[in-house]
Amino acid sequence: MMGPRDAGRCVVSRLKCNQLRGGEPEGGAEYISRWAVAGALLVIALAQATPAQAQSTPLENALSATWPGMAEGATVVDWEGKVLKEGSNGYTCMPTPPMLTGNAPMCLDKIWMAWAKAWQAKEPFTAEALGIAYMLAGDAGASNIDPYAEGPNEDNQWIKEGPHLMIIAPSALLDAFPTDPENGGPYLMWKGTDYQHLMVPVGAR
Repeated sequence: MMGPRDAGRCVVSRLKCNQLRGGEPEGGAEYISRWAVAGALLVIALAQATPAQAQSTPLENALSATWPGMAEGATVVDWEGKVLKEGSNGYTCMPTPPMLTGNAPMCLDKIWMAWAKAWQAKEPFTAEALGIAYMLAGDAGASNIDPYAEGPNEDNQWIKEGPHLMIIAPSALLDAFPTDPENGGPYLMWKGTDYQHLMVPVGAR
């Protein structure tokens, strides 16, 4: 799920650098697909060291979303904006959103933080660059269709995802991905909304 120092740094930096030079990302959706598979393989081992359940404090819960090397330098804030831990590596970790009863902490880069602010306020959001987020503790479940669904029903494709990465990017780079969570690889969640993003599973559900 999401509704914000990574294992794929070498590939991500290549894509970002190409964007900064004013060019299009190399390879489009095919390139992201190759990166997603490679990144997932790298993160699987890291995910094994991440607690799968909610911790005893919001700080611990937030940091359980990512691997220890990133957690050490990450900023941690709660959903009211209170800083629980200062950091310097560009990632912000947040505990499980208060509207959820299960476990769904996340660690977000700058682009994902802008996404989270828009999602929380139900404001428009347009991805203009690649953003990467970590949810290595998995999530308690979310609709694959409705960004604001609070529980499962017959129509909203409710899914509980295990450890995963999330990627946002300009829509043209994501449109080729399937929306089926059971396709065996990355899938596009909330397609057609301002909050659509690529889910990249790295562990069992």
